Amino acid sequence: MKNQSITEAMLQFIEESPTAFHAAANVEALLLENGFEKLENLAEGALVPGGSYYTMQNGSAVLAVKIPENPAKGFRIAASHSDSPCFKIKEVPEMKVENTYVKLNVEKYGGMILSPWLDRPLSVAGRVFVAGKDGKPEVKLVNLKKDLLIIPNVAIHFNREINQGYKHNVHVDLQPLYGGSEAELMTLLREEAGCKGDEEIVDMDLILTVRQPAVAAGVKDEFLLTPRFDDLGCVYTTLQGFLRAQDKLPKEALSVFCLFDNEEVGSGSRQGALSNFLPDVLERICLSYGMTKEEQICARSRSFLLSADNAHAVHPNHPEKSDDEFPVVLNGGVVIKYNASQRYTTTGMTGGVFGSLCEKNDIKTQLFVNRADMPGGSTLGNLLSHSFSVPMVDIGLPQLAMHSAVETAGCEDVETMIEAIQAFYESEICQIKDGMWRI
Repeated sequence: MKNQSITEAMLQFIEESPTAFHAAANVEALLLENGFEKLENLAEGALVPGGSYYTMQNGSAVLAVKIPENPAKGFRIAASHSDSPCFKIKEVPEMKVENTYVKLNVEKYGGMILSPWLDRPLSVAGRVFVAGKDGKPEVKLVNLKKDLLIIPNVAIHFNREINQGYKHNVHVDLQPLYGGSEAELMTLLREEAGCKGDEEIVDMDLILTVRQPAVAAGVKDEFLLTPRFDDLGCVYTTLQGFLRAQDKLPKEALSVFCLFDNEEVGSGSRQGALSNFLPDVLERICLSYGMTKEEQICARSRSFLLSADNAHAVHPNHPEKSDDEFPVVLNGGVVIKYNASQRYTTTGMTGGVFGSLCEKNDIKTQLFVNRADMPGGSTLGNLLSHSFSVPMVDIGLPQLAMHSAVETAGCEDVETMIEAIQAFYESEICQIKDGMWRI
């Protein structure tokens, strides 16, 4: 396995990030370890040239910046997302079944493959809001590390058509079994949150989580089997590339790591890519330099953004689902993604810039384009461009079973992606004029 230690570190990061809130908290911990200072909305305290800062939104989105010594002549940004398709637990969680069982009441979050969630151990994670008599809610992360729930299939004797194709009804077929008739969830949550005395849980954001650990697999441990690889694989690798590059950043480029939430449901939240989170923070930084509006617009035109969200590898059992001319494979390198309808933002210009950068640094890349008769999904870049228009390229780690309960990826691609992100932040990428770049 190429660089086994970094792969194991990423698997541990995914294991400890069962929700977007945990992922953001773990990103925050790594930023603090590397000398970054937290500022609320980057709107309090002085921004010192050469300083390293971060801010958070909703506890699930993070924006970290390295301030250049001189006023920024461009922004260097890599963006990924913290959320994954899952089942969200409703605000009144328990559902009693005729004095026999208690189920949890869930709804679908994002475009899930439903069947892999059945007949496997599940648990609960997220955040709760705890308040005492003073009425001041405190946010606490919870992760019930216990084989707690199951979504049982109906026996084949009662559903003889199950193997001929079956359309699951989420409200009927996919409500998880929690316990016997007296079971209730709040006691476990109170214990996990460390509630004391009169403290009560007044609200919560909870999801079901897969209990299967993130592991390496294959004859030579060349594959990864892990929940939430889309998009925590990109979260971890873009962050590591960003941190590795801190001592070699260009002097006049503002380097930004951006983690958004809610990509899987359209990004239309205050912590999503459609929000003003990124442009507002960057404007605040530019104002701290005394930059005019015109200077900020010019800086945007000289900027470059990587939209890092995973890509489809050729499926071994269904190669016909892919375009034969674009054979993306696990352990084949960073994927550059193209789409004529601009669901991916890569153009011949931006793809050429990033591809040339990787070639210059001996970093493997491969190209992905959907079959012409099979539309693909959108990602961060084209949504982010609504509020923050800069040259962009969509990239990702190749994987199989995207949006399944457990996804498959390649071990070697982890280090390759980190190297690509590091090279991106360290390199002088300059747009001389529209359509002409120097690397």
